[in-house]
Amino acid sequence: MLATEGLVIGYGGRALTPPLDVELRAGELVCLIGPNGAGKSTLLRTLAGMQRPLAGHVRLGDDDVHRLPAVELAKRLAIVLTERVDAGNLSAYALAALGRHPYTDWRGALTAHDEAVVRIALTQVGAAPHAARPINELSDGERQRVMIARALAQEPQVLLLDEPTAFLDLPCRVDVLHLLATLARERRCAVLLTTHDLDLALRVADRLWLLTADGAFVAGLPEELALNGALGSAFRSEGVEFDSAAGAFKMKRHSCGPVALFGEGLATQWTARALERIGYEVHWADPNLPLRVEVSAPGEDAMWRLNGAHPPREYRSLAELIEQVRVS
Repeated sequence: MLATEGLVIGYGGRALTPPLDVELRAGELVCLIGPNGAGKSTLLRTLAGMQRPLAGHVRLGDDDVHRLPAVELAKRLAIVLTERVDAGNLSAYALAALGRHPYTDWRGALTAHDEAVVRIALTQVGAAPHAARPINELSDGERQRVMIARALAQEPQVLLLDEPTAFLDLPCRVDVLHLLATLARERRCAVLLTTHDLDLALRVADRLWLLTADGAFVAGLPEELALNGALGSAFRSEGVEFDSAAGAFKMKRHSCGPVALFGEGLATQWTARALERIGYEVHWADPNLPLRVEVSAPGEDAMWRLNGAHPPREYRSLAELIEQVRVS
């Protein structure tokens, strides 16, 4: 769908990356991640034809993105930016219908086909119930869905999004990323988005593009970037560390030492999370450690026993256990 040839991005002659030769494939969702200032938005804008590259080319099929007429480019590539659009009193339908601009005449009149495309786009993103509502009355999550519908109304081969979950709460972020993954598969378009939702990107993306603070670029399956250490090294200076065994990012904390954890079930899993949160390194069922926590009767009636403290004690709540472990 879209590929680069020796692409170098940057500003004022200052290159942010080495020459890049990468491609976006039909039906795939790719997440572009990296520390702040690495050049994610610059790369996205360059791919969209909004910013000239320092060197190299961006190919959309057989055409150079930066030489395509604007109307032709808009029929094949759509972009949703981070900035909130001030749409005044436009309805959600009217805003989504702006995506048909490359196909309308100078009057902007919509044909029956144009209106059908807009309705389908709104339905696909789950925004059809809000079609008649003014855009300024919608929540951030609802507004973002309408903006994606506007992009889909262009019927693009490639969809680019800059931080599409930036203003959304966690459930909405999950919904939007799953929506984009579904659209990529069902519409057979290539979807690339920048995001700081690292854990969600690991779970949803078909591939990751990783830009590091020193300008390096790594692309591959999320699992590959976890196994080869690229994720861990890229964010090591950002106050987080990547746990390759758990497949998740964790905040760097002062270590309180090891603790052995015994038990099964949901209560035990959340006990491990609580111990790690306050700085302990959890070892499962290690009888040789001096500090040991046992979880019994999983469920609402769970009990916690702390061994290694003087004397051993039992607790009826996780809060009581954690309070005691902090001073052990």
